[in-house]
Amino acid sequence: MTSLRARRLRRQSTEAEKILWRALRDRQLAGRKFRRQQPIGPYVVDFICPELRLVIEVDGGQHATDGPERTRWLEVAGYRVIRFWNNDVLGNLDGVLQTLDAALISQD
Repeated sequence: MTSLRARRLRRQSTEAEKILWRALRDRQLAGRKFRRQQPIGPYVVDFICPELRLVIEVDGGQHATDGPERTRWLEVAGYRVIRFWNNDVLGNLDGVLQTLDAALISQD
């Protein structure tokens, strides 16, 4: 069920998710592999760098209610979670990518 939901979410990505995915795909950021709309336990995360167990969430209204619970679950499961608002991605993509690049370097 979760993989079907992930597939549906990939087809229905928000504009912010589409923009960020274009910057992350094909190892464009620090040479790291990212996946999008990846099932992890009971959740489907927006983006993940599996190698570093780094989860990136792009928040609009969709995570408003389950965001803190979801973050706690992922952190207990051994993932690091970084969140950005849709507006950050849409209005300051360079800043978002700089933050992610720094996070990737700090996990090496």
